[in-house]
Amino acid sequence: MSEKAEEVFIGSIDQGTTSTRFIIYDRLARPVGSHQVEFTQFYPEAGWVEHDPMEILESVRVCMAKALDKATADGHNVDSGLKAIGLTNQRETTLVWSKSTGSPLYNAVVWMDARTSSVCSAVKLLWLMENVDTVKKAVKSGDALFGTIDTWLIWNLTGGIKGGVHVTDVSNASRTMLMNLKTLEWDKPTLETLGISAQILPKIVSNSEVIGKIATGWPITGIPISGCLGDQHAAMLGQACRKGEAKSTYGTGAFILLNTEGSIAIAGAAVQWLRDGLGIIRSASEIEELASQVESTGGIYFVPAFNGLFAPWWRDDARGVCIGMTRFTNKAHLARAVLESMCFQVKDVLDSMHKDAGEKGEVKNEKGEFLLRVDGGATVNNLLMQIQADLMGSPVVRPADIETTALGAAYAAGLAVGVWTEKEIFASEEKTRTSTTFRPKIGEELRKKKLESWCKAVSRTFDLADLSL
Repeated sequence: MSEKAEEVFIGSIDQGTTSTRFIIYDRLARPVGSHQVEFTQFYPEAGWVEHDPMEILESVRVCMAKALDKATADGHNVDSGLKAIGLTNQRETTLVWSKSTGSPLYNAVVWMDARTSSVCSAVKLLWLMENVDTVKKAVKSGDALFGTIDTWLIWNLTGGIKGGVHVTDVSNASRTMLMNLKTLEWDKPTLETLGISAQILPKIVSNSEVIGKIATGWPITGIPISGCLGDQHAAMLGQACRKGEAKSTYGTGAFILLNTEGSIAIAGAAVQWLRDGLGIIRSASEIEELASQVESTGGIYFVPAFNGLFAPWWRDDARGVCIGMTRFTNKAHLARAVLESMCFQVKDVLDSMHKDAGEKGEVKNEKGEFLLRVDGGATVNNLLMQIQADLMGSPVVRPADIETTALGAAYAAGLAVGVWTEKEIFASEEKTRTSTTFRPKIGEELRKKKLESWCKAVSRTFDLADLSL
């Protein structure tokens, strides 16, 4: 990218599972203004997780306004230089709303919600159609619109009941299990089998194209929305991953992509549990200092199977356990065990991926090492990154800008309007120069023993879903 940063900006909406942020990037893809807010998590029953779609909308509005104010206060002429907006979002989270009023007909059912596990975790729309009367009526009368969070946001941003654009992108559509992966269209036989009308579904578009312009009533108006990707695909683009490279995003869950995907339900959310559920820490950032007070977990292993286990175990009957506790165990040991649990889970997924892909499916550096590129809020934790490298036995590379999910959405938007070229986005020299690499410090024998103990702990989580309350 050119040395001089022109007065050209791209905005990025990053709507995650526990928070929303808006980041403004300059021509050199450097953040010049950002704002983030957390929003409410609702747990109406064990295993159920919901969000208020209106609260999510308001969080986007606030983040946009605050980020604009910050960038402007720092002397950036964003009002005249903003060229496009990209959007990335928590995938699979499902909602249905009224076409005529714009109001949600039920809370959004979150991706980690387990209420449809008896059928399939992705068919959340079916549950809404069968169990919520307002949704049933709206579908029957033709007033219902279905969407994932990207669809809901774009529809509202482009006008809502006054002509909002009803679309989703391929990466989000694929998570509904209703899209044909070859044609990239809604699969008619599947819709017919499930009794879902194509009329309520959004149009499927690509990740990088002009979708529509932001309507009046928002802090930004008249600017095209030209990028839309599910969060994990956005992070992979933000990391500029090439064929055979892997990335792991550490957010509420953890998500690893290597020409395939592995999903972990609880990663950073376990740190939030230490903060909000147990009160062991006052802020998420305190966990590194607390966990660093001990050199090991003191023989305890924590498995955060709060809602079951995702890849590679796929056990919805699993529940959280902490094993190996003695009177010696203290809160620092637990904090360290929580960090280790995140890393063990990523290791499990990568091992499964390597087994599936074989040696030809991955790329190694000149030293013959496999590199894991990492991003997400939790990666500011140096201890977490070192533990990850130790347990993998290979290097972990953290970019200077860890918010690669938002950056990926910005790249897609900028690509569509000519701000950047593919060559500029995938230029690796600058990224390599500003990244931090963590290398393993423990031996193979200790690594093997720890992994065996972890697998033993995981086995203890099975068949616990029906424990009496």
